[in-house]
Amino acid sequence: MSGLVQKDVLIRRARESDLPALIAIFASDAVGGHGDTTASDAYEDYLKAFTAIDLSPNERLFVAERDGEIVGTFQIMFNRTLTGRGGLSMIIEAVQTRADTRGQGIGAMMIDYAVSEARRRGCRLVQLTSNMARQDAHRFYERLGFAKSHFGFKMKL
Repeated sequence: MSGLVQKDVLIRRARESDLPALIAIFASDAVGGHGDTTASDAYEDYLKAFTAIDLSPNERLFVAERDGEIVGTFQIMFNRTLTGRGGLSMIIEAVQTRADTRGQGIGAMMIDYAVSEARRRGCRLVQLTSNMARQDAHRFYERLGFAKSHFGFKMKL
Protein backbone atom coordinates (compact mmCIF):
# COMPACT_ATOMS: atom_id res chain seq x y z
CA MET A 1 0.00 0.00 0.00
CA SER A 2 2.06 2.88 -1.20
CA GLY A 3 0.76 6.41 -1.40
CA LEU A 4 -1.54 7.79 -4.07
CA VAL A 5 -1.17 11.31 -5.43
CA GLN A 6 -4.22 12.83 -7.05
CA LYS A 7 -5.08 16.51 -7.60
CA ASP A 8 -2.10 17.61 -5.47
CA VAL A 9 -3.25 15.42 -2.55
CA LEU A 10 -1.12 12.53 -1.33
CA ILE A 11 -2.89 9.70 0.47
CA ARG A 12 -0.41 7.76 2.54
CA ARG A 13 -0.07 5.71 5.67
CA ALA A 14 -0.02 7.88 8.79
CA ARG A 15 3.20 8.41 10.69
CA GLU A 16 3.68 9.18 14.36
CA SER A 17 4.74 12.71 13.42
CA ASP A 18 1.22 13.24 11.98
CA LEU A 19 -0.42 12.82 15.40
CA PRO A 20 -0.69 16.51 16.37
CA ALA A 21 -2.49 17.34 13.11
CA LEU A 22 -4.78 14.29 13.42
CA ILE A 23 -5.64 15.09 17.02
CA ALA A 24 -6.47 18.67 16.03
CA ILE A 25 -8.84 17.43 13.31
CA PHE A 26 -10.61 15.07 15.72
CA ALA A 27 -10.76 17.65 18.52
CA SER A 28 -12.40 20.20 16.22
CA ASP A 29 -15.30 17.81 15.53
CA ALA A 30 -18.25 19.12 17.53
CA VAL A 31 -20.66 16.43 16.31
CA GLY A 32 -18.64 13.27 17.00
CA GLY A 33 -18.82 13.40 20.77
CA HIS A 34 -15.71 11.27 21.14
CA GLY A 35 -14.08 13.48 23.74
CA ASP A 36 -11.05 14.24 21.60
CA THR A 37 -8.83 17.01 22.86
CA THR A 38 -5.55 18.71 22.08
CA ALA A 39 -4.72 18.87 25.81
CA SER A 40 -1.12 17.77 26.31
CA ASP A 41 -2.02 15.23 29.00
CA ALA A 42 -4.07 13.28 26.40
CA TYR A 43 -1.21 12.86 23.92
CA GLU A 44 0.03 9.61 25.47
CA ASP A 45 -3.41 8.01 24.92
CA TYR A 46 -3.30 8.92 21.24
CA LEU A 47 0.27 7.67 20.94
CA LYS A 48 -0.64 4.28 22.47
CA ALA A 49 -3.59 3.94 20.11
CA PHE A 50 -1.49 4.94 17.11
CA THR A 51 1.17 2.38 17.99
CA ALA A 52 -1.39 -0.41 18.37
CA ILE A 53 -3.01 0.46 15.03
CA ASP A 54 0.33 0.77 13.29
CA LEU A 55 1.46 -2.67 14.52
CA SER A 56 -1.79 -4.44 13.67
CA PRO A 57 -1.81 -6.53 10.47
CA ASN A 58 -5.55 -5.86 10.09
CA GLU A 59 -5.66 -2.09 10.63
CA ARG A 60 -4.25 0.90 8.80
CA LEU A 61 -4.45 4.61 9.50
CA PHE A 62 -4.08 6.98 6.56
CA VAL A 63 -3.73 10.68 6.00
CA ALA A 64 -4.47 12.94 3.07
CA GLU A 65 -1.68 15.48 2.71
CA ARG A 66 -1.56 18.63 0.60
CA ASP A 67 1.49 20.88 0.44
CA GLY A 68 2.94 19.17 3.51
CA GLU A 69 -0.21 19.68 5.62
CA ILE A 70 -2.60 16.99 6.84
CA VAL A 71 -6.03 17.77 5.39
CA GLY A 72 -7.84 14.51 6.10
CA THR A 73 -7.66 11.06 7.63
CA PHE A 74 -9.37 7.68 7.70
CA GLN A 75 -8.78 4.27 9.18
CA ILE A 76 -9.47 0.87 7.65
CA MET A 77 -9.88 -2.48 9.36
CA PHE A 78 -10.15 -5.93 7.85
CA ASN A 79 -12.55 -8.41 9.39
CA ARG A 80 -13.05 -12.05 8.38
CA THR A 81 -16.25 -13.78 9.47
CA LEU A 82 -17.75 -17.20 8.97
CA THR A 83 -20.83 -15.61 7.43
CA GLY A 84 -20.58 -14.96 3.74
CA ARG A 85 -18.61 -18.18 3.35
CA GLY A 86 -15.68 -16.82 5.32
CA GLY A 87 -15.52 -13.59 3.39
CA LEU A 88 -13.26 -10.70 4.19
CA SER A 89 -14.81 -7.28 4.85
CA MET A 90 -13.37 -3.84 5.23
CA ILE A 91 -14.63 -1.37 7.80
CA ILE A 92 -13.86 2.30 7.22
CA GLU A 93 -13.70 4.41 10.37
CA ALA A 94 -12.85 7.93 11.49
CA VAL A 95 -13.23 9.62 8.11
CA GLN A 96 -12.46 13.27 8.71
CA THR A 97 -11.54 16.12 6.41
CA ARG A 98 -10.15 19.28 7.93
CA ALA A 99 -13.02 21.80 8.11
CA ASP A 100 -11.33 24.43 5.93
CA THR A 101 -10.73 21.90 3.12
CA ARG A 102 -14.18 20.30 2.89
CA GLY A 103 -15.93 20.32 -0.46
CA GLN A 104 -12.68 19.95 -2.41
CA GLY A 105 -12.93 16.24 -3.22
CA ILE A 106 -10.51 15.07 -0.53
CA GLY A 107 -13.08 12.86 1.20
CA ALA A 108 -13.96 11.17 -2.08
CA MET A 109 -10.28 10.53 -2.78
CA MET A 110 -9.86 8.94 0.64
CA ILE A 111 -12.90 6.69 0.21
CA ASP A 112 -11.81 5.74 -3.33
CA TYR A 113 -8.42 4.78 -1.95
CA ALA A 114 -10.00 2.63 0.77
CA VAL A 115 -12.34 0.88 -1.67
CA SER A 116 -9.44 0.20 -4.05
CA GLU A 117 -7.53 -1.37 -1.18
CA ALA A 118 -10.57 -3.51 -0.31
CA ARG A 119 -10.72 -4.77 -3.89
CA ARG A 120 -6.98 -5.45 -3.89
CA ARG A 121 -7.34 -7.52 -0.71
CA GLY A 122 -10.33 -9.47 -2.08
CA CYS A 123 -12.97 -8.08 0.27
CA ARG A 124 -16.57 -9.04 -0.35
CA LEU A 125 -17.89 -5.74 1.03
CA VAL A 126 -16.93 -2.39 2.47
CA GLN A 127 -18.94 -0.94 5.30
CA LEU A 128 -18.91 2.13 7.50
CA THR A 129 -21.07 3.83 10.06
CA SER A 130 -21.90 7.50 10.28
CA ASN A 131 -23.35 9.53 13.12
CA MET A 132 -27.09 9.96 12.55
CA ALA A 133 -26.69 13.74 12.87
CA ARG A 134 -24.32 13.91 9.89
CA GLN A 135 -26.87 14.26 7.08
CA ASP A 136 -24.32 15.82 4.71
CA ALA A 137 -22.02 12.85 5.27
CA HIS A 138 -24.86 10.44 4.53
CA ARG A 139 -25.53 12.13 1.19
CA PHE A 140 -21.77 12.06 0.48
CA TYR A 141 -21.53 8.30 1.12
CA GLU A 142 -24.62 7.61 -0.96
CA ARG A 143 -23.13 9.60 -3.88
CA LEU A 144 -20.09 7.33 -3.64
CA GLY A 145 -22.21 4.19 -3.94
CA PHE A 146 -22.86 3.23 -0.32
CA ALA A 147 -26.40 2.23 0.63
CA LYS A 148 -28.12 2.52 4.00
CA SER A 149 -28.76 -1.09 4.93
CA HIS A 150 -28.58 -1.60 8.71
CA PHE A 151 -29.20 0.14 12.00
CA GLY A 152 -26.22 0.49 14.29
CA PHE A 153 -26.23 0.10 18.05
CA LYS A 154 -23.69 1.21 20.65
CA MET A 155 -23.11 0.60 24.31
CA LYS A 156 -20.71 3.01 25.96
CA LEU A 157 -18.67 1.40 28.70
